[in-house]
Amino acid sequence: MFTDPKGPIKTFEWGRFLIQGEVHSADGEGVGKDIFMVGEKVAAWSARKGHRLKPSMVDCALGQGVSVLVIGNGVNGAIKVLKKTRHKIRESGIATLMIKKTPDACKIYNELVRKGERAALLAHGTC
Repeated sequence: MFTDPKGPIKTFEWGRFLIQGEVHSADGEGVGKDIFMVGEKVAAWSARKGHRLKPSMVDCALGQGVSVLVIGNGVNGAIKVLKKTRHKIRESGIATLMIKKTPDACKIYNELVRKGERAALLAHGTC
């Protein structure tokens, strides 16, 4: 689905990310199939539940000093970002919000990181 040897996200397939040589997957590897990244650091996006992205589910990305937040809303775009969630992100001071299907979100995020942008990624690895 997505490959970029220059990374930091090297590959993404259904439910599986390869980041900095470490697998994160739906099979319980690494931090799992839902990830949160700032720069090259990856953590679990454990707040994400269901297919409606509520304001509390983006808290981990707020207050990180990022100007861009990229949300990977699933392989098929199944996650809907609620209007009140978008509002909370804007109110937090994040200037740019991008919502893309997860393969496209990975590509955009890698490009931003390589350009030296202070960006965060919230990505759902299935649906």
